[in-house]
Amino acid sequence: MEGRRQAVARYRGGPRFAVPMVRVLIRSGADFNYSGLASMPVTLAEGVASVAGSAWPLFSPAIGALGAFVAGSNTVSNLTFAQFQWTTGATIGVPPELVVATQAVGGAGGNPIAIHNIVAASATVGLLGREGDLIRKTFLVTAYYCLAAGSLGYIRIHGFGANIGVVMLIVTVLIVAATIWWMKRHDARRPAAVAESSPE
Repeated sequence: MEGRRQAVARYRGGPRFAVPMVRVLIRSGADFNYSGLASMPVTLAEGVASVAGSAWPLFSPAIGALGAFVAGSNTVSNLTFAQFQWTTGATIGVPPELVVATQAVGGAGGNPIAIHNIVAASATVGLLGREGDLIRKTFLVTAYYCLAAGSLGYIRIHGFGANIGVVMLIVTVLIVAATIWWMKRHDARRPAAVAESSPE
């Protein structure tokens, strides 16, 4: 029972951080202050567009996953970064709605490492205090998911052909296939090792 109380206390603390941060980001523009400066998402988008250029859709899902990790929710991730993604897409000359869509897909992929979900899962199965282990184990899933989503988003925006999106998709598929093969091979060896070590 004590573990559940700790989990609930940790879970309830999240919105106290996430909601004010979303409001600060959204309401930081020239319409809401007297400085005449652009909002934080617009300023960030202009910087990212100048650095990443047309390759930005590859990285867009990672921002969604980062937002879900920090905020604990895909919805809050989208509220926080949608304007940033939209402005980046418009600045680099690609359909901004597709860039925002890859942001949302990345946010969904970030849910396995979202702090709230990890704490709730840890409390449910009695693994409180081992949240770091769970995040380490689910991080690879999120990384593969974001690589695949970014590659598919890039292909959707720039077309299927000899481009970085296709290369990244092929690399991601090969890495996932190699990981599955390695896991099956490792699991096939385990019963033999257990049988050899068991007393007769």
